[in-house]
Amino acid sequence: MMRWGANGDNRGRWRAFASLRAAVVDGQAGVGLVETLVAVAILGVTLVTLLAAISTSSRGVAITEERITAENLARSQLEYAKSEPYLTAPASYATVTPPAGYTVSAEATSIPEGDSSIQKITVTVTRSSVTLLTVEGYKVDR
Repeated sequence: MMRWGANGDNRGRWRAFASLRAAVVDGQAGVGLVETLVAVAILGVTLVTLLAAISTSSRGVAITEERITAENLARSQLEYAKSEPYLTAPASYATVTPPAGYTVSAEATSIPEGDSSIQKITVTVTRSSVTLLTVEGYKVDR
């Protein structure tokens, strides 16, 4: 048997509990419309901000991936052109096989007032008719 009071009289405690309950329940009518609308607005702004951040970061990743692919492709093409037999400028060297959507070209030009055994090779990488990267290097007839 549970005894709250010194003499077992629980009426005082029940009255205190009842008045506390009445103050809490009667003083609070629940969550109002204004509070609900503010909460929904805060959640909406947060969601829109999150979606904008995800969109921006995915676009940044796509741009970075495109730049890295173009740089690797240009570097490979320049090395490939240097490994090919020397062609008299102006000339176009054979190209490596680019990934889908990319095109690459390697053009050789002679150096004005220079040695005829040295030529400048210009490698251009494009995607969707937009030039992404142009790299220049030199090739010597050995």
